[in-house]
Amino acid sequence: MINRKGGFFSFAVLAVLLGLLPPGGFSAWTWTEGLRWLYLFLIAMSAVFLLAPASAWLAVRIGAMDLPSERKVHQAPVPRIGGLAVYLAFMAALLRNQQFTREVWGILLGGTIIFFLGFWDDWKGLSARTRLFWQAVAALVVVTFGLQLSFTLKFPFGGAVSVLLSVLWLVGIVNAFNFMDGIDGLASMMGAVCALLFLGIGWNTSQFPLSFISAALAGACVGFLRMNWRPAQVFLGDSGSTFIGFILGCLALYGSWANDNPLVAFSTPLLVLGIPIFDIIYTTVSRIRNGRVRSLKEWLEYTGKDHFHHRLMKLGFSVEHAVGFVALLNICLGLGAWAMRHTSGTTGTLFLLAQSVLIFLMVVALMLLGRERTE
Repeated sequence: MINRKGGFFSFAVLAVLLGLLPPGGFSAWTWTEGLRWLYLFLIAMSAVFLLAPASAWLAVRIGAMDLPSERKVHQAPVPRIGGLAVYLAFMAALLRNQQFTREVWGILLGGTIIFFLGFWDDWKGLSARTRLFWQAVAALVVVTFGLQLSFTLKFPFGGAVSVLLSVLWLVGIVNAFNFMDGIDGLASMMGAVCALLFLGIGWNTSQFPLSFISAALAGACVGFLRMNWRPAQVFLGDSGSTFIGFILGCLALYGSWANDNPLVAFSTPLLVLGIPIFDIIYTTVSRIRNGRVRSLKEWLEYTGKDHFHHRLMKLGFSVEHAVGFVALLNICLGLGAWAMRHTSGTTGTLFLLAQSVLIFLMVVALMLLGRERTE
């Protein structure tokens, strides 16, 4: 657990950031210097430093523990409601910022539904059907508040199709990040990487509400890594991994990625979230092809060591190296998405997309090699 000195320091930093500074202090300085994102990042990170040990203590008290098993990497019981710290820290940062559009309210409400759904699942357990239903409800809430795919479909019922695709997108990203939470530090690291990429692109294009949400999420994920790095003292649990995935999915819908280039607009969020999306698609196709999954219920409940990070460990990667390698690949994809925005002409965009395809082919090769080692 975090020591007392570290806890006191985090409390002092958080108190100063939240309001002890007089008017015209650090908060106002971040506005004038264009560093408001840093202010929100520090609030969320400092809050998690305080709240993560508290969430671990609560997990022990209520029995929300992740027990060792053959399909688990850890060897001792670990508290699994660390998502509580991430959620509260994220909310604290955004509430302190006091800037709420209709879409932001939708993200906060939908994210709250996802968090409580995951929290209850971590504590008491829920059926796959119940989880899927409430994930769809949370996605519909976001869509109702005006956040959905930005393109307009030019045929009858195009609006309904756009809503359906937006819901499928959010539910898919939620479960993609839940599946990524298989080894210490991976989901929180990927949450930080993807949020920082969205932050960079959003700030560079003056999309400030998008940047503020991204900064709050990145700060919460970075702060949580302190207790989630191997050996993890507390896990995100479904309450954390699904919440992070949901917010990132919302950011992908919220951003304006290219006004004059549909190819860039379509590709940017896919590349920023490239590794989680690839992992869920690849493992789903593999499980169906091998007869391990025959229904949606089995897909949601299936837990196996066939994800990308598991295959890397079969190839000899340590947990820390696997996390770093996966994050590095996603950074490469994200930087390619960032570069596409500054590429003139279709040729440069296609070359960057070809580079991304080559990265995915490398991942496929590693997945196949890891499978052979497993067998």
